[in-house]
Amino acid sequence: MMPGAMAISEALGERRTVELPAGTVEYRESGGGAAIVFAHGAAVNGDLWRDVAPEFSTRFRCIVPDLPLGGHSIPLNPGADLSLFGAAETLARFIEALDLSDVTLVANDTGGALSQAVVGRWPARIGRLVLTSCDAFGNYPPKAIGYLKPTARMPPALWLLSQAMRLKVAQRTPFAYGWATHTPIEPAIMRSYLSSLWNSSEVRRDFALLLRMARSEDSKEASESVRRFEGPALVAWAADDRFFPRAHRRRLAELLPQGEFALVERSRTFIPEDHPGRLVEVLREFLG
Repeated sequence: MMPGAMAISEALGERRTVELPAGTVEYRESGGGAAIVFAHGAAVNGDLWRDVAPEFSTRFRCIVPDLPLGGHSIPLNPGADLSLFGAAETLARFIEALDLSDVTLVANDTGGALSQAVVGRWPARIGRLVLTSCDAFGNYPPKAIGYLKPTARMPPALWLLSQAMRLKVAQRTPFAYGWATHTPIEPAIMRSYLSSLWNSSEVRRDFALLLRMARSEDSKEASESVRRFEGPALVAWAADDRFFPRAHRRRLAELLPQGEFALVERSRTFIPEDHPGRLVEVLREFLG
C-alpha cells in the first residue's frame, strides 16, 4: 500500500515505510549517527516534530514515525492490538525493525505513555529517554477528552466529530486542540493531522480502537515501570499544561533512577508546536 498524504514536512527527511506485525508504519528520516526516535501523541503525526527534529540531524540520525494513533495514513492490519501496551509494542518493534540500538526516545502526549511502557517492558534498545507533557499515572486519556471513549463506540458519531474538526472554531475548543497549544496550529499541518480521520473509515476504526482500549490501569502500570529504566532520562513539562498535572512531571522524574526534570515556560501540552525553540535548547543540554 502506498503512503497517503501524511507527514508532509520535508524537513523531517525522506519518507519511508517499514512492515511490522501490526501493519505498515510510515516514517521520515534524516541525518546520521546515533539514533533519536521522536514519538508523537494521538490525533497528530510526525509533523509535530518538524521544528525540533531537523535541529539535530547534523549530529544524529533523526527518525520520526507516524504512529497509528489517529494521525496516520496507512491503516493497521485488522485485529491489531491498540491497547496502551499493544501500541507500545508496535513502537518497540519499529525500533527493532530498523535495527536501532542505544536510542534516545523523545516523546510527547500519548507517545509519552507508550514510551513509558517501552522502557518498562522492552528497554534493551533504549539508551536515553525524554518525556515531555504526556499521559501518566492513570490519566489516560485525560479527563478533558474523556467524552471520546463513548463517542468511539459509535462510528457515525466519530465520523461526525471528525468532520466538525474541519472548522477552525471546533479545532480551538478546549476539548480538541485548544488546550494543546496557546496559538492555532497552521492550517496545512492541521490538515495533515486530520485528513485521514476525515477521509478514511479504516483510520477512524484504528482511532476508535485506541480510545476504546484506553485503560487507566495500563497507564498506571506503565508509569510505575519506568523505575526499571537505568539510562539517563529527562522529564520536560509544559508550564501551562491543561491536560497533564505538573505533579506527574516530578513523580516521573523521581521514579526514573537517572531522572532530571525541566519546566518549559509559555507552552501547553504540544511543546513541539508551542515552544519548539525552548525544547531544542533543553534537548541539546540533555544530550550534551
